[in-house]
Amino acid sequence: MKTRILLLASAVAVIAGCGHNDDDSPAAQNYRYTVSVQNLSANQPLSPLAVLAHNSSFSMFEVGQPASVELEHLAEGGSNAELLALSSSDDNIYTGTSGKGLIMPGASDSITLSLSPDRAKYLSVASMFVNTNDAFVGETGLSIGSLATGETFVMNMNVWDSGTEANDELAATIPGPAGGGEGFNAARNDDDKVSFHSGVVSKDDGLATSALSANHRFLNPGARITITRIE
Repeated sequence: MKTRILLLASAVAVIAGCGHNDDDSPAAQNYRYTVSVQNLSANQPLSPLAVLAHNSSFSMFEVGQPASVELEHLAEGGSNAELLALSSSDDNIYTGTSGKGLIMPGASDSITLSLSPDRAKYLSVASMFVNTNDAFVGETGLSIGSLATGETFVMNMNVWDSGTEANDELAATIPGPAGGGEGFNAARNDDDKVSFHSGVVSKDDGLATSALSANHRFLNPGARITITRIE
């Protein structure tokens, strides 16, 4: 099955903001946060953000371990729908919220969350570098429970390799504008563990079959996240 980035908008619109929200407390008692992610790359658009608010029992990924199928969908095809849908099936996740759309190099996207302070004390955030095989920026288990009103947390986000698809840099396997090829593929043909991404090899580096140019290269960090408690 192939997943195209251009089809994301309709998928995420249905799921954005859904979750286990059976907290009967008045909305005024919830804490409100803004979550902003800035793309620090030169020529790697970021797919729509997947933002999960959860307790300490959930982790979006673990370095050295296989990626979940939901994360594989995001890392290979840019689809956040599968990760967001976990908020309806995993009792450890309070809400799943989508970003507004692609985040172009140098640009940012921000969302606002209203969360119960007793239930959702951690955030996990991820987005695909779409001109790659399966690179994503992401952080999991970011603690927000101790943020005071008006306090801001800033962190650089690493670029990870999901380990689910070989980094062949072929146009046929890169779903972004540099390739226009396949997104998600259920078959895994890499080492099947999440690790730091070693970067891409472009045609300017001598790989004639690469769909990428020198300006598609990237280094860590790939993005910057800013979380502010506003209420």
